[in-house]
Amino acid sequence: MGLCCSEKNEKSVLPSWQQFKRMLNRELNHLSEMSRSGSQVSEYLSNTFLDQQNEMELPCPVAKSRERKRRQAQPSQHGSQHATLLHQQAGGGGSTLSQISGVRKVSLTSGAVVSRFGVKTDQEDLLSKDLEDINKWGLNIFSVALHSHNRPLTCTMYTIFQERDLMRTFKIPANTLVTFLLTLEDHYHSDVAYHNSLHAADVAQSTHILLSTPALHAVFTDLEILAAIFAAAIHDVDHPGVSNQFLINTNSELALMYNDESVLENHHLAVGFKLLQVDNCDIFQNLSKKQKQTLRRMVIDMVLATDMSKHMSLLANLKTMVETKKVTSSGVLLLDNYTDRMQVLRNMVHCADLSNPTKSLDLYQQWTNRIMEEFFHQGDRERDRGMEISPMCDKHTASVERTQVGFIDYIVHPLWETWADLVHPDAQDILDTLEDNRNWYQSMIPESPSPPFDTSDGEEGRPSHEDDEEEEEEEEEVKQQRKRRGPPGTKFQFEVTPDGGSARPEGDEGEAQEAHQDAVTDGEGVEGEASLSET
Repeated sequence: MGLCCSEKNEKSVLPSWQQFKRMLNRELNHLSEMSRSGSQVSEYLSNTFLDQQNEMELPCPVAKSRERKRRQAQPSQHGSQHATLLHQQAGGGGSTLSQISGVRKVSLTSGAVVSRFGVKTDQEDLLSKDLEDINKWGLNIFSVALHSHNRPLTCTMYTIFQERDLMRTFKIPANTLVTFLLTLEDHYHSDVAYHNSLHAADVAQSTHILLSTPALHAVFTDLEILAAIFAAAIHDVDHPGVSNQFLINTNSELALMYNDESVLENHHLAVGFKLLQVDNCDIFQNLSKKQKQTLRRMVIDMVLATDMSKHMSLLANLKTMVETKKVTSSGVLLLDNYTDRMQVLRNMVHCADLSNPTKSLDLYQQWTNRIMEEFFHQGDRERDRGMEISPMCDKHTASVERTQVGFIDYIVHPLWETWADLVHPDAQDILDTLEDNRNWYQSMIPESPSPPFDTSDGEEGRPSHEDDEEEEEEEEEVKQQRKRRGPPGTKFQFEVTPDGGSARPEGDEGEAQEAHQDAVTDGEGVEGEASLSET
């Protein structure tokens, strides 16, 4: 890929995200035709990572699995009920924006002595050993939580602020920082399996590492670094453990408040900034007015970009930056304007948010187990309400291994490969680990296709052992698809072509796939939008 191109070429590439999206729709359509589990994986990926707000009239690429009649979601009972979001949706003790002023306060006072890592623990030596890896990719955040009395976010953030000397740079009192971090961590919900303070700490630490990549040395200002780490820390605060689409489908107060647009992401921002108003929590109290305004704008930009339905536009813009990037003689990126730096920071936090598959396999498996537990909990609630169960949320039919392979092939690998191109060669180890993890999950997929579904008994999504002929046809289709798509491990990649602003699959299959695409009706898409996972 070229290191730079003209401004004219740069402008011509920008619209290519729409072509990226159309091509991914078609690839997912192919995946959905391979097997019934492939259909469910395809639906999950398209609903989660493609923004279809303005394309609701487009048909779903998994029409075969939609032949049964969709059950209508039962409307929520509002009436005089104006309970908090989490009491309505997750059974927890959260609060809507109008009630955030009543958040809980921690007992640490302004005169309290701050512990070495910001938390009191009788396992400080073990915690110290864990945090020796604070500047390494793949910190074991689960061990950090174990040795910090389940305060991974507080001690990780406090250590990062120390490592980067941010308390001195921005005149942040240590006890104010700790009070804010404890209060923030208290507003993540420990009864939510995935989107809790463990995930926030992991994303914050991953962002810290990505900020330190040699290709970005001295690129960002101290304020931009502070904003990125703060954004990572608050990006899922007060998460109820259900998706944006669930909140929209149940007519939740938050969906009404934010007009169905990036519902959770807007809420995370509101809570994160509101917590700064709690006594002794304003870590930005000594910033100038201009600094506060700039930081707030940057944080809003980065957190809104964690809405997974924005993935394709983020990826396309990152691809464009790779094609047009300029570097110094020492290999450092030249990002000489605010727009370019923010584009990198948005993608950086997005990469950190999608970094689970790039960590060691033991850590990746723990994250996978947690996100599936959260998905299944949502699916159980949808079943209890008589709603259609969201893709990958039905514990009776979900294919965990196949989902992870599809997740890597269609979402994670294209993103991280593009990031690796941007900071080349700094992220090669990350790509290698991602490839190893992908191959492991591929090896765990059962050879036989998933059994067909039988909904005649009213229990949606339970396996059936009928229709043997259909199963045989499905097996034959799988074989044919494999022949067309190449050997296992072939990934779907995009190539930006600056001369025409178009995009096509990379590799030897590019021309064949282009020819096939010409025979497919333009505008194939997916129905609706869901932020099923901010994985």
